Amino acid sequence: MDPSLDFPLDDAEFLLGDPYPAFRLLRERSPVHWYEKGGFWALTRHADVQYVSRSPRLFRSSRGVLISQIDQMGSGTDDEMPPSIIMMDPPLHNRFRKLVMKVFTPRMVSNLEPRVREIARECLDPILAGETVDFVERVAEPLPMLVIAELLGVPTTDRADFKRWSDAMVDAGGSGVNPDNQANMAELFAYLGQKIEERDRDPRDDLLSALLRAEIDGERLDAREVLMFCMTLLVAGNETTRNLISGGAYELMRAPDQLRKLAGDPSRAAVEQAIEEMLRWVAPVRHFMRAATRDTELRGERIAEGQFVVLYYASANRDETVFGPDPDPERFDIARRPGPHLSFGFGEHMCMGASLARLEACVIFDELLARFPRFELAGDPTWLRSILMNSITTMPVVFAR
Repeated sequence: MDPSLDFPLDDAEFLLGDPYPAFRLLRERSPVHWYEKGGFWALTRHADVQYVSRSPRLFRSSRGVLISQIDQMGSGTDDEMPPSIIMMDPPLHNRFRKLVMKVFTPRMVSNLEPRVREIARECLDPILAGETVDFVERVAEPLPMLVIAELLGVPTTDRADFKRWSDAMVDAGGSGVNPDNQANMAELFAYLGQKIEERDRDPRDDLLSALLRAEIDGERLDAREVLMFCMTLLVAGNETTRNLISGGAYELMRAPDQLRKLAGDPSRAAVEQAIEEMLRWVAPVRHFMRAATRDTELRGERIAEGQFVVLYYASANRDETVFGPDPDPERFDIARRPGPHLSFGFGEHMCMGASLARLEACVIFDELLARFPRFELAGDPTWLRSILMNSITTMPVVFAR
């Protein structure tokens, strides 16, 4: 550890500014860096983030996965609810993941494409050439939210509330729980709990009913576990995809040559390759955290039992030893050969919704480029003040045919 390096890694200003020069220094001089003020080890190299991610017996998730949870240790937990799957360790995690993956299959996701494309067209059809619109509100936000809402059986009349609840979940994860987001999350718990009871009595052809019916070796998820999965899906399958779409479009507008290149070859293969570069570059989720289960050592640094390690995906995705030196990992390049970015995590906690996020992003950019091969910023975007999510909240854009 290089004690001369002291970056405010738990400060929103650090991440909302330009964290990458600091990440570059950390990778070079102190890739396993103890940050005294935050009370955690910062891991910034790709290999170290991978190693911790695939070692759940050495680095567990059940003590918390967010920096904001460090200050909440010892405050007690709600024994009425099971943990989110992202805070489970084996063998509980393995059981839960197998049951959910029995429903959330690649085939199920593939079968969603016609409906995803229909929703994408409904979002884009009202947009006129020359009109300035908020890209987040009109393009990036509706698609993933409406897809998740349909999967969960949320009727159109409830979708404004659904968005409000979803935003509260992200706010709690990035800034910590406060009375406002806690009240909104309580409403969401009650709403989804009611939907689960309805599906238990009267199953339908939707994800909730399928989760309640899923069975492995005679074992099923109970209603509380289904509820917690739905809460996780709401953030993992909605907000992160919104961040990918808005962040990817922002980078295309910041690099017009890349937008021209993609518009000149909007084939499915080219769009899919561009999406992988967007995922690497944007890193919709900035970090997750683990806790050491015993004393261990990483790159010569002694990590004590119980200490937290924070996995900085945004830094790992620009690691020169994996993505460089040519092309430069600090350059957004949609022609980059897809590499092993960590934006969906790695190992035990690899994102179960990765294929759905990729599908939604491919479809929306496919449809967008077919209508508007040129679009540009019409003002400065605003960013969510969050140490968890790399999220644009508003982005004025003007489209040209």
